[in-house]
Amino acid sequence: MDATQVTVRDVADVGADTIAITLATPSKFDADPGEFVLVRATVDGEELARHYTLSSPTVGDTFEITVGIDPDGDLTPWLSDLEAGDAITIEGPFGNVTYEGEGDVVVLAGGPGVGPAVGIAERAHGAGHDASLVYLDETPAHEARLSALSEGGASVAITSDDAAFVSAVADVATAGQVYVFGFESFCELSLDALEDAGVDSDDALVESFG
Repeated sequence: MDATQVTVRDVADVGADTIAITLATPSKFDADPGEFVLVRATVDGEELARHYTLSSPTVGDTFEITVGIDPDGDLTPWLSDLEAGDAITIEGPFGNVTYEGEGDVVVLAGGPGVGPAVGIAERAHGAGHDASLVYLDETPAHEARLSALSEGGASVAITSDDAAFVSAVADVATAGQVYVFGFESFCELSLDALEDAGVDSDDALVESFG
């Protein structure tokens, strides 16, 4: 989709320095969790563009992106000041690491990777498939949605310790198609953990945030 304006429906705090922005779904916008959009804005006279991965399981009437706020950043403080009724410009969706609602999933998330991870797990669980999510972060976000997944029967492990993360990956590594979302060092840790668990890391679908 070419650049189009969408209306902000809601901005919610979902963790330390983390917000979820709910946006009205524009006409002909079709996306699956794991895909991302490009957000464009002019801030203090400077044109900025950043990618944000969808964190909602579907895109029917609305869709969601999750944004980690850097107080010293250029775009994220502007995004954190948005209110319902404001408009932002997006392009997309983009990306090849997607979940279309078929089959069991194992989702490994580090830091901001929890956004797409929770969206994929909810999509799988809602479609009647098993969902396992292992999340590494010292200050977890989306805890309410993660708790709801766990209470609904999904396997959810949250830890701030690398060794505990590797152990949790070993417990679920063979339980479905593996997705990995996070920064490069986290992705490397995850792929090593999968290999240690006897899973070919080449079979994992990986989205590194750099």
